[in-house]
Amino acid sequence: MTESETIKENVRERYAEVAKRAQASTTASCCAPSTASCCGPTSTGDYAKKIGYALNELSDLPDAAQLASAGCGNPTALASLKEGEVVLDLGSGGGIDVFIAAKKVGPTGKAIGVDMTQEMLDLATKNAEELGFENVEFRKGDIEDLPVEDGTIDVIISNCVINLAPDKDKVFREAYRVLKPGGRITVSDIVTDGDLPEEIRNNPDQWAACVSGALDEKLYLEKIRNAGFERVKVLDKRDFSGIVKSAEVEAFKPI
Repeated sequence: MTESETIKENVRERYAEVAKRAQASTTASCCAPSTASCCGPTSTGDYAKKIGYALNELSDLPDAAQLASAGCGNPTALASLKEGEVVLDLGSGGGIDVFIAAKKVGPTGKAIGVDMTQEMLDLATKNAEELGFENVEFRKGDIEDLPVEDGTIDVIISNCVINLAPDKDKVFREAYRVLKPGGRITVSDIVTDGDLPEEIRNNPDQWAACVSGALDEKLYLEKIRNAGFERVKVLDKRDFSGIVKSAEVEAFKPI
């Protein structure tokens, strides 16, 4: 097994457990002990306050969807979603951002979630059925190799997931491929202000906890530009611990 495959398998196992605990309505967390992580608190009010959700966005969502969420921001709040748009969520987990996006784009739009963890997909599908959404779809896949046709997406969102991918260049190239000309990407992700210590960078548990895979902010933005995006900018940032930060990033595919 390659290093990349090992990382993905460790991440998949960690989030399968998160999904199982959320389904059982117990405390779900991707956090390793004593680490800065992209995980939120378990109470809805604290979680909303910490990473930017409005309470009314979460109030009608199933508890399991909220417990399975391990975000570091609210990309749907900054994506300026419009009626009729097609939205793709990279690493959709239990579906929380997909459901919020689906409400914003309305019945003429669509929200698609992609996740590599079957347990998360099962949970998200169950949540969608409970909510009665007809403009939502979940697909199994790797965000480095999206199961999405070229030029079919208006907006890409992602919440604390790209840092988990071993090859972020592939992620941003895939995002560029599936977006329509003029389409945009708005992601919340973990970045760093400088380099992480080697003992953290090489720790697989810290990777699954959204720390080890985080890039320096400047390098992160450079990789987005290298994929072909323009108007790349940081909309907002929050400190997590030390050099680890949460960043809200926006970029556009040229027309």
